[in-house]
Amino acid sequence: MTSAYIHIPFCEHICFYCDFNKVFIEGQPVDEYIEALIKEITLTREKYPSEDTETIYIGGGTPTSLSAHQLDILLKGIRETLPFDEKNEFTVEANPGDLTLEKLRVLQNYGVNRLSMGVQSFDDRLLKKIGRKHTAQDVYDTMKIFEAANFNNVSIDLIFALPNQTLENFEDTLNKALALDLPHYSMYSLILENKTMFYNWARQGRLHLPGIDVEGDMFELAIDKMTKAGRKQYEVSNFAKPGKESQHNLIYWNNEHYYGLGAGASGYLGNIRYKNHGPIQHYLKPLKENKLPTITVEELTLENQMEEEMFLGLRKTEGVSIQKFEKKFNHSLESVYGNVVKQLITDGLLEQNDEWLALTSKGLILGNDVFKEFLMS
Repeated sequence: MTSAYIHIPFCEHICFYCDFNKVFIEGQPVDEYIEALIKEITLTREKYPSEDTETIYIGGGTPTSLSAHQLDILLKGIRETLPFDEKNEFTVEANPGDLTLEKLRVLQNYGVNRLSMGVQSFDDRLLKKIGRKHTAQDVYDTMKIFEAANFNNVSIDLIFALPNQTLENFEDTLNKALALDLPHYSMYSLILENKTMFYNWARQGRLHLPGIDVEGDMFELAIDKMTKAGRKQYEVSNFAKPGKESQHNLIYWNNEHYYGLGAGASGYLGNIRYKNHGPIQHYLKPLKENKLPTITVEELTLENQMEEEMFLGLRKTEGVSIQKFEKKFNHSLESVYGNVVKQLITDGLLEQNDEWLALTSKGLILGNDVFKEFLMS
């Protein structure tokens, strides 16, 4: 059994902080891309058969930048080529302002039962500053569309530590987000990724970001408000009502297998991690010849797999299962990482019981410092 991540690289607008594989949709061969994507699914499943798809996640780019007709062709193709039980989780990313009732009906028609929406902030001034094309009003208008379609399994993303953002400003966004009473929220601090406009502006001294202390205060405020509102932090950046955790993201954090489909997508199958060509034409070319569009393949050693088990699994607040680690790798966690674990427990960054090894609340804030301790080479 495996999951599937499907990438739609088209956007109507490019955000200043985004480093995902994306292009302006205007003038792009969208229909040809959808056709090639369906072919890639077929070829991938021939090579790596699976009887069920545990979760499907369509991300981007902006999947909802496709027309209702294009979405219909895409989803019809996915459902015909990927085995899928309707009780499993099927998520599509959406942008406020891009989603119409017609598009939502198409999604529902093919079994999409969860939507993840990039809201980022409820401050229109800040939204403009980070290159978003929607406004806070667009978020509320999209909520009315969900209501009309009786669709309530919605998650929203927020970003904090934005240029010139204050703690008070972020608190206002948190309050407005929680007032929507959604089952799931994701919270990310702004990261300056290479080759983004923000990265270039920062190098030119044109970007004024909150200091690391303010960023820490924002994260602690988010944890506090989410917890009080009954949204449990189940992973470093994610908060949910019980039973509403993102099953697809848990596939990643549990270090389980998934197809990576589409331009620039990455997958993990067997002991292989692979990545597809990013540029659209480079992606399309091999598929015209009935070949997979893979550009890199990495065979993971046992050490690599154990490292990933630790730094992915420790992102979850429940942590890494000691028994599962031993069963999966035929080595006890103690024999591989005993000294590292002991030191991190002494430093107050990890805690351990008979079943789990997990980050402490201090460790959750300093996660990256903990994760790098589990790299063996």
